[in-house]
Amino acid sequence: MSSATSFTDNEAIITYASRLMDENRLYFVAIGGPPLLAVLLAKQLHAPSIAYVVEDGTIAPEMRLPAPAFMIGAGLASSRAVAWTDMNTVDFHASRGYIDDGVLAAVQVDAYGNFNSTFAGGTYDRPERRFGGPGGATEIASLCWRTMLMTRLQRRKFVEKLDFVSSPGYIDGTPGARERAGLPAGTGPYRVITERAMFGFDEETHRMKLLAVAPWSSIDDVLSDMEFRPVVPDDVVPLEPPTERELDVLRTQVDPSGRTIAGDWIVLDGAAQAAKAAPVAGAS
Repeated sequence: MSSATSFTDNEAIITYASRLMDENRLYFVAIGGPPLLAVLLAKQLHAPSIAYVVEDGTIAPEMRLPAPAFMIGAGLASSRAVAWTDMNTVDFHASRGYIDDGVLAAVQVDAYGNFNSTFAGGTYDRPERRFGGPGGATEIASLCWRTMLMTRLQRRKFVEKLDFVSSPGYIDGTPGARERAGLPAGTGPYRVITERAMFGFDEETHRMKLLAVAPWSSIDDVLSDMEFRPVVPDDVVPLEPPTERELDVLRTQVDPSGRTIAGDWIVLDGAAQAAKAAPVAGAS
């Protein structure tokens, strides 16, 4: 499939997240936004039997596409669901180990995958910016086996210290930190997905680890937009641009209103497409 030459940053993030989703896994997503769109895109392109749970308690719906203009709370968004329950019920299912992956958006994230969706700047009582809060994100990040985070790559988002810890990652990164906090063993962050880079987490230190960089960026550019330095291995790979097919389905079926996929445009030229992600000298 041919790579696209122009797309928004949100389209890139949604596309990259969708590529990580597989059949025979159950995903826990917010009631709307990029995580839900990534699941719907995966269902259309490579995982038609994928199932997902929405934080309002809807279990395994089969949304009719093109998607409704206002998916949050829309009856069509819950079409043909296996069950309509409530948030407590689906959280209980996650606590019993029945839900594989959580997929969430974040305002800020730190080196160990802890993230903030509450406020930025100022104090809790007098914030510079107040956001909608985690909703069910704390339970999703706490209880699912793996968690994927979606956010733009910006220095104010990848921070050394969160303004507020809304939801847990690997806490302080020490062995057993999640378990000591009362969270299920063997759970935690899996991927952090941005428009220019994808991250995982080091198995021993639990520190964020750079895995792939988009061909229109570079490792140096990525690191310059982070307050902390992630682990940078020698085998960082290129992050392939969205394809024309992925964008067509995303724009005409998954988000025909364009409300969620709107963002800053990325326009590639031949040189940018040919660029490869090369490790920084001496990186480890």
